[in-house]
Amino acid sequence: MITFDWVNLAIVLSGYVLLLFTSGKIVNCVLYKVSHIPIAQKIGKETRDTGFVIGKCENLLILTFMLLGAYTALALIFTAKTVIRKEDIHKNSLYFLAGTMVNLTYSVLIGIIVKILLHNKPF
Repeated sequence: MITFDWVNLAIVLSGYVLLLFTSGKIVNCVLYKVSHIPIAQKIGKETRDTGFVIGKCENLLILTFMLLGAYTALALIFTAKTVIRKEDIHKNSLYFLAGTMVNLTYSVLIGIIVKILLHNKPF
């Protein structure tokens, strides 16, 4: 069982901070590599800003579900986002589906790393 001491708290908080500050850069970089067009030119500011907020909420939920071991809840995030943004997906499927998959994968990867650090901390 994991006990929450200061080291564990620092590991968890570092995971959240790292995820929130780097996920947008990772998603934009991957989407640029795929499309060779900067995201700012592909979509409007309002869509980009909405995607940013949704992506950050998605990051928080995914990492929280990973830490709680609620892996089946991850499917709910993907499903809900797909249903809610159905119209946007039809307009620009690369941006929305690829962006969602990259963000989901990156968030899960950070979750795995945080869980490994919590269970095998060398301190």
